[in-house]
Amino acid sequence: MEPEQAATKKPFEAVVQEQGATVLRVCRAVLGVHDAEDAWSDTFLAALQAYPDLPPEANVQAWLVTIAHHKCIDHLRAGSRRALPVDSPPEQPSRLGIPGDGHAELLGAVMGLPPKQRQAIAYHYLAGLPYKDVAALLGGTPEAARRAGADGVKSLRNALADLPALAHSLSKGELR
Repeated sequence: MEPEQAATKKPFEAVVQEQGATVLRVCRAVLGVHDAEDAWSDTFLAALQAYPDLPPEANVQAWLVTIAHHKCIDHLRAGSRRALPVDSPPEQPSRLGIPGDGHAELLGAVMGLPPKQRQAIAYHYLAGLPYKDVAALLGGTPEAARRAGADGVKSLRNALADLPALAHSLSKGELR
């Protein structure tokens, strides 16, 4: 890497501080609470190795969400090969703090969506990626990604319509 490139890129620690919560939200939306932190760690370990070669003008958030997408797929595939635990340990709250945390009904409804809809919502609404990038991650067209996101939001609105505590999260055009 040339010295002028090194000067224009943020230190990796700053990238983790800025993007850590976003990556964890994406991992939680795709995998659920139990495997999200493992996927988050795997994402940043892989990113640490590749970060020196990342061009300074690259979209770091999209790059990290892409890595997180691949790590989530790896965890889903590995899950079919793992033994299921008999007793569930108590959940540990994240040390990062997640915006919107405490809405178990919303997380449950998101986890009940079909995988493409869940991923489209996670990547577009939680990570802020445009549908063009969501389509590249999921495979398909931006229109198909937009349709999956819209169908997912509609399903969430229907599933959560009777919960007044989440009414502010489900206004037209917004899911945060």
